[in-house]
Amino acid sequence: MAKRVLIADDSEFMRNLLREILAGDFEIVGEAENGVEAVNLYEQEDPDIVMMDIVMPIRSGIEATDEITTDDPNAKIIMCTSVGQEEKMKEAIKAGASGYITKPFQKPNVLDAINDVVPA
Repeated sequence: MAKRVLIADDSEFMRNLLREILAGDFEIVGEAENGVEAVNLYEQEDPDIVMMDIVMPIRSGIEATDEITTDDPNAKIIMCTSVGQEEKMKEAIKAGASGYITKPFQKPNVLDAINDVVPA
């Protein structure tokens, strides 16, 4: 059965890119443009994995990750970050993130990050 993925990124381009990378191997159960939507969709869809951008409006990916992992300590969240955001990555790991990938995404990196967090 395909793993269920929630994509949370304020950039439509990045959501589309992740959707293309994951298509065929994973079931996309929702897409969020901000941290509030990400938390709500997580509660509704109960995905296996969340691909979460760190910097988003309304509620950041770090805040959304903290909220999700507080309610579900077993949540698997992979942070998506730009190069040079090491401090934010440390905050994200403290908030409960399971791993991270850096932009720009390459399909092998995305799949490796997912397989590290949720083995096949």
